[in-house]
Amino acid sequence: MISAARARAVLVVVALALMTVVSAVSGLNVALPSIARDTGATQTELTWIVDAYTVVFAGLLLFAGALGDRYGRRPLLVIGLIVFGSAAVVGLFTTDPQALIGVRATMGLGAAAIMPTTLSVITTSFAEEQRPQAIGVWVGMAGGGAVLGLFGSGILLEFFSWSSFFGLNVVLAALALIGTLAVVPTSVDADAPRLDLVGGVLSLVAVSGLVFGIIEGPTRGWGDTLTVASLSAGLAAGVGFVLWELRRRDPMLDPRLFRIPAFGAGSLSITAQFFAAFGFFFIVLQYLQFVLEYSPLQAALALLPLPVVLMPVARNAPKLLGRVGFRVLGPVGLVLMAGGFGVLSFLETEMRWPLFVGGIVLFAAGMGLAGTPATTAITASLPPEKQGVASAVNDTARELGSALGIAILGSALNQAYRSSMAEAVTALPGPAADRALESVAFTQSPEISRLGDAGQRLVAAGHHAFVDGVGTAVLIAAAGLLVAALTIWAWARPTPHPAARPAPRDEARTDADRGLEHAHD
Repeated sequence: MISAARARAVLVVVALALMTVVSAVSGLNVALPSIARDTGATQTELTWIVDAYTVVFAGLLLFAGALGDRYGRRPLLVIGLIVFGSAAVVGLFTTDPQALIGVRATMGLGAAAIMPTTLSVITTSFAEEQRPQAIGVWVGMAGGGAVLGLFGSGILLEFFSWSSFFGLNVVLAALALIGTLAVVPTSVDADAPRLDLVGGVLSLVAVSGLVFGIIEGPTRGWGDTLTVASLSAGLAAGVGFVLWELRRRDPMLDPRLFRIPAFGAGSLSITAQFFAAFGFFFIVLQYLQFVLEYSPLQAALALLPLPVVLMPVARNAPKLLGRVGFRVLGPVGLVLMAGGFGVLSFLETEMRWPLFVGGIVLFAAGMGLAGTPATTAITASLPPEKQGVASAVNDTARELGSALGIAILGSALNQAYRSSMAEAVTALPGPAADRALESVAFTQSPEISRLGDAGQRLVAAGHHAFVDGVGTAVLIAAAGLLVAALTIWAWARPTPHPAARPAPRDEARTDADRGLEHAHD
């Protein structure tokens, strides 16, 4: 173990590295309307600019964690920060939507190397009695990074162009890199299992295939060959991943762990929360800027009730967890989130503050109640020597939920917007009609202002169509949360004590079997 002073310095550095990764998801949402106006990006391209990062991030998270355990956490953290920062430098000078998608995918590659490594560094640098407090700081920084990205980008865009968002990424990555080289120790897992290259490829194909099909479906058509092939490949790769991991003696992720009720239910809860939350951020920040015509900073400030409510509720959630248990508190939190989205489905083309704030408060309170119990359920389900697996699953569930939320809710928004606008654009010339269908940003272009009254009618139609899409998307999020709440309530039922079932033979015992026993201790 390292000295206490150095351990504190390490904690600061890994917290900064984590903040770098998390802020890159939330912060870009603030810049999307500016990107759409300046680059001509379509609604589908905007979804990809956000989700290319999250798809690569989620698809490689487990594999990257195993890579760091085997070859060294500090070198992988350094490489991840260099890849992330270098890609962000390219983003500073990129104005083509397709190139921005490539930049974001490369940043996701770096992020996949950074995030799991930061937690591994903490667990190997701190003494056992200090570790819980250090992990608590790590969890807090994960939430703080999202807030920093949101408000930091809003402030930057108030004075500079949207590319300044990438400047923030570069600065944070550079500071974290300097700190890593200065204070982070080198560590490896002496008993690290063989790298699971097949599992790594299958997990990436599963996530990217599903997300590609979901995002492209509204534009290409759900019966389009490429859409169907992508969705089929994603599903096949997902099934292949499960079958492959079941066969391995040292799986990257043992699917049998999900037989542990609290572990499986906690993972589902995390996925559902981030599915709804990040899909909502992607949508609402466009609504505030495209429809209500707020500045980026005004849009960020409109969401200020979110952290104000979420943080104190999350801090007190463990007390309630001890009284009522995860089976009650987890679903209650998800139902509150769903209620918030139900309220927000009534948003209109003009701001109704009581409705907007009421929906945000319910959403924030629900996420505060559901978040800590879900993570606790995952980590408490496994014995101490398997906390690395628990952390990796928690992170993967979060990023997978984010990727699917952005894809599915963004796709629902796009589909509803295009359907509502189909009649409004019939009087426009072909190219102009196509552009109006592709993005609501076209309604704010100079070309529309030259159309006089017809242009004003098109702007109104675009705003109403976008609000229709927002309502559809948040109701889908609410339905998903309610289904997850009911499933968790049923899944997290107490299971028979191990003594009530035949004991497995020693040679056949898996991590899942040991986890089941640990969950009942």
